[in-house]
Amino acid sequence: MTFLAINSQRSLYTRQKSQLEFEKSIIVSRITTLQEQAGYMAEQAQADGSDYTSSPQYQQLHAAEMYYQTRQDNIESQITFLNEALNSFKTLANNNMKSSGQLNLGSGS
Repeated sequence: MTFLAINSQRSLYTRQKSQLEFEKSIIVSRITTLQEQAGYMAEQAQADGSDYTSSPQYQQLHAAEMYYQTRQDNIESQITFLNEALNSFKTLANNNMKSSGQLNLGSGS
């Protein structure tokens, strides 16, 4: 019975990890897009000779990039936790299988 509970929790963690990895891939894509937009603004400002870093549009891009970087770090931390928990569940399940699968040869009638 313990094995079923452990396996159920492990399945839940596996699903959560997959969802977080998917969310992380979306965030990485958004960060890349924001960096490309900021790079484009820098090129345009260089051609004009203006200071793009003080513009509201650049400030907004920078704030969004910082938000997504923080979110990415948070997700990576959660994925690390889930990986460690999954490894623990795997060890626990293996130990449980070994202890419940022992043969009792001493009780012969």
